Amino acid sequence: MIEAPVFEKGYPDYEAVNRKPAMKLRYSEAFYSVQGEGKFVGVPSVFLRTFGCNFRCMNFGLKNEPMRDEKQKAGIIHNQEVQDLINAGVHETTKEFNDLPIIHTGCDTYASIYPEFKKFNKQATVDEVVEHLLSLTPEGKWTMDNGQDIHLIMTGGEPLLAWQRLYVELFEHPRMQDLKNVTFETNTTQHLHDGLRDYLNNSNRLTVTWSCSPKLSVSGEPWETAIKPNIASEYSSVNNSELYLKFVVATNDDFDEVTKAVDAYRSAGVECPVYLMPMGGRSEEYSLNVKDVAEACMERGWRFTPRLHISLFGNAWGT
Repeated sequence: MIEAPVFEKGYPDYEAVNRKPAMKLRYSEAFYSVQGEGKFVGVPSVFLRTFGCNFRCMNFGLKNEPMRDEKQKAGIIHNQEVQDLINAGVHETTKEFNDLPIIHTGCDTYASIYPEFKKFNKQATVDEVVEHLLSLTPEGKWTMDNGQDIHLIMTGGEPLLAWQRLYVELFEHPRMQDLKNVTFETNTTQHLHDGLRDYLNNSNRLTVTWSCSPKLSVSGEPWETAIKPNIASEYSSVNNSELYLKFVVATNDDFDEVTKAVDAYRSAGVECPVYLMPMGGRSEEYSLNVKDVAEACMERGWRFTPRLHISLFGNAWGT
């Protein structure tokens, strides 16, 4: 029997023979647009939407619905619109991600969270992801010739699930060295991986923004699992980073719940700007409560954020 050769460090073929298979990142879409919400509204940005989420947010756009834990006890694991799509076999007959229907209740990025739709997602190495991201920018780089920089938005799903183990490799890639600004759009329930936290704490190049969007009861997610002040405190402690809270609201009851949530975060030492964003995936729904939300912000000193992408493009994939 011929034994496989064993190479030691220093031998010319050591790295090639002993290199571990590259871990792949699963994502549903990547696109170039303007940031539609939060602090950087209007900033040209590349969005990387990772696959998977620990929440379902089944109740957005619905009234008087049981919370998620109660629904699960009853065997309900999908938003009704999503369940209707599955029953109709849409996940099997649709060919391309961008051809999937848009839904108007529950999580609008359902194809990034439900496993029935994972066939539409891409699995790619960091090299492949970088090439895809840069192909979307106007000049194939993060800092343009006119001195303006393109932001990178890590979104989801929930971008701080297990995929975060790949982000150091992503940010350190040779073609990512002119990237200056990264935003994580997170539900603020996931601890940071040690490697990512250490890397960000020691990075002099990247400015990180934590766009924290804790889910209120209007989402259907229970308070105990959705409001995690200790996690926000962990994010805010990262060097050269800033954090803000962003809540999706629809009614006056939501405003009171925001007050309660903000008090909880402040008690954990998280002092930061607070943004309110009107619920509404369609222009007509969005316009119904936009004024009420703006007035609530003025009364309480919170900041109003629009859904600019809804106004510009409607509710569509890749915007």
